[in-house]
Amino acid sequence: MAIWKGVFPAVTTKMTHDGNVDIKATQASIERLISNGVSGIIVLPMLGENASLSLQERESVIRAAVEVAAGRVPVLSGLAEITLENAKKNAALYKSFGAQGLMVFPSLGYKTDHRETVEWYKGVASATDLPIMVYNNPIAYGVDCTPAILKDLVDTPEIVCIKEETGDIRRVTDMYIEFGNRFSIFCGVDDLIVESSALGVTGWVSGMTNVWPAECVKIFNLCAQEKFSEARELYHVLTPSFHLDVHVKLVQYIKLAEHLVYGAPEWTRAPRLALVGQEREYVITTVQKAIDTLAARR
Repeated sequence: MAIWKGVFPAVTTKMTHDGNVDIKATQASIERLISNGVSGIIVLPMLGENASLSLQERESVIRAAVEVAAGRVPVLSGLAEITLENAKKNAALYKSFGAQGLMVFPSLGYKTDHRETVEWYKGVASATDLPIMVYNNPIAYGVDCTPAILKDLVDTPEIVCIKEETGDIRRVTDMYIEFGNRFSIFCGVDDLIVESSALGVTGWVSGMTNVWPAECVKIFNLCAQEKFSEARELYHVLTPSFHLDVHVKLVQYIKLAEHLVYGAPEWTRAPRLALVGQEREYVITTVQKAIDTLAARR
């Protein structure tokens, strides 16, 4: 099974003004990420508006990502479904589209308990031989893959990685104590990456890497080299923007940030709407300050 490490951006799905998937712009953003040193990409994450896309659209995004990546980095796809039946079916389909791994959400329609969560992930794993990253974001989805749950998944070889997004930094250490190196542990929160790196995470699923790929890769690599004082200097510049990654409107916020930094389309699909008023100005001001500070450092 794959051993993933490094920065894996959760890629935004670019849209046209009228809400159609913009494959050309999506491929351009993926090329920009890879050329700036990311170690993998994850298409169709929550940030990629997975649940708002049709199966045909998801297929087009996966195939487009695989085409532009051209084997340079692994391409993972988010797998976000309501029923286990659909999750199993689409796990197999996504492999046929070219995905080389899956980031599997809990059920989107029901908050599973311990037993049900274990069966959900075991069920998905039974339908594919692709390596699986568990998407653990209880703040957004109400299901926490605790160490007790992961203990019941240790004997499922397809599950190789945990995207840790509880916001509780102690969880990283708890997982290492319980499981050693059985799972790769990825930080899933942009504004906890330096803290998580100090505790030994092997990777980072990042939203704001869409905006500043070179800088995010630099932060991660500095931390991996235990050059934390240097990492903190850049982290302090970007953390106000990283906070945008943990807001309920992170899709709109990050797409607007991409637009400001390199001109990518900011459009989303309804019910998400373009930002307006004070909220829009707050994001612009926050991102512009980072743009200016980075420019002054060069």
